[in-house]
Amino acid sequence: MHYGEVVRGTFLSRPNRFIARVMLEEGEAVCHVKNTGRCRELLVPGAPVYLEAAENPARKTRWDLIAVEKGELLINMDAQAPNKVFGEWAAAGRFLPEVTVIRPEYTWEDSRFDFRLETPAGPCFVEVKGVTLEENGRALFPDAPTERGVKHLRGLARAVEQGYRAAVFFVVQMKGPKSFSPNGATHPAFGGALRAAAAAGVEVYACDCRVTPSSLVLDAPVEVLL
Repeated sequence: MHYGEVVRGTFLSRPNRFIARVMLEEGEAVCHVKNTGRCRELLVPGAPVYLEAAENPARKTRWDLIAVEKGELLINMDAQAPNKVFGEWAAAGRFLPEVTVIRPEYTWEDSRFDFRLETPAGPCFVEVKGVTLEENGRALFPDAPTERGVKHLRGLARAVEQGYRAAVFFVVQMKGPKSFSPNGATHPAFGGALRAAAAAGVEVYACDCRVTPSSLVLDAPVEVLL
């Protein structure tokens, strides 16, 4: 996926989870943060960040914060990007080569999964999670407790029990981590739910990305360590 006009700035502060103050060449700007997660290890004063110009010029905030540099890593932190790049990946036959129809935001029982992929062998439900947290070469999810994420995993496990194929796909929004693991220090219940889902037959994948300030593309599998 590609962005439109992108500029580089310096992160100053985050008054709340929706907006950030950033210094640009023309002066200080208030921008929309396209990720409501904590991102405390990313959005630190002085960090180089990248902003995309909003499509609506009349919008209150002209810019969207989409990426940040953390040391040598360039991390896309757009929470909408993982579903977009996975959709492109699936449409190109990179996830399941036999996919005939892609149905986003599919409701099944009391769960709303990101995708239902139709194949000649039957449907496959997929839940996509974006990963922006990296520690010592490991990608970790989540960066904050997520009861919604636990609910999704339990829904996928129920789907497998009823004969469906189901998967959770972690989009690592950077290039560099050698492995992916659930973040037990932040939310032990999510790690437990992920291991239980895997034991029930839910497929678990992680894939890193090639990241530029103006693009994000799924690239290569990352080892999953549960």
